[in-house]
Amino acid sequence: MNTNINLRQIKPVKPDDYKEIQQLFVETVTEICSKDYTPEQIEVWVSSVKNTQRWIDIFTQQYVLVAEIGDKIVGIGTLENGDYLDLLYVHKNFQRRGIANLLYAELENEARKQNKTSLTADVSKTAKPFFESKGFTIIKEQNNLIQGVEIINYKMIANSFLKS
Repeated sequence: MNTNINLRQIKPVKPDDYKEIQQLFVETVTEICSKDYTPEQIEVWVSSVKNTQRWIDIFTQQYVLVAEIGDKIVGIGTLENGDYLDLLYVHKNFQRRGIANLLYAELENEARKQNKTSLTADVSKTAKPFFESKGFTIIKEQNNLIQGVEIINYKMIANSFLKS
C-alpha cells in the first residue's frame, strides 16, 4: 500500500466520498474513543450520521480537507466560518502517523488566510491532549445531553496560533 499522505480539498464533497467519510467517523469514534466514553455514549455520538442535513451542511458550507493514502480516505478536517474546527478525525487504522498534524496545519493556514485571530473547537476527552499540544486551552467543560445521554466534551480555544 502506498504510504504517502496526500491532502485533497473537497468542497462540496464528491458523492462517492460521503459514505466513506461517515464510515471513517463511525469506526474511529467507536474504536478510538472507547477508552474515554461508555458504549451508550458512543452509540449516541455516532448516531449523528443519521442527521443527513448536518452532513450536507458540513460538506457544502465548510472548508473541508481529506487526507488520502492511495485511494483511501484516512482523515478529515473541517473549518466552519474560518475559525471553528468542526471535524478532525483520523481513520482508526491510521492513527499516530502525522495525519491529524497535517490536517490541522492546513486548517490553521486557512484560518490565517482568512485573517482569523483565534480558533475554537468542541473537543472530546480523547482528542483533548492533541489540541492541548497545538496550544488550545479549555474555556469550559461541557455536559451535553443528547438523546437522554450525557456526553462530556470541552470548549477549547487557541489564541496563539498566529505566532507559530
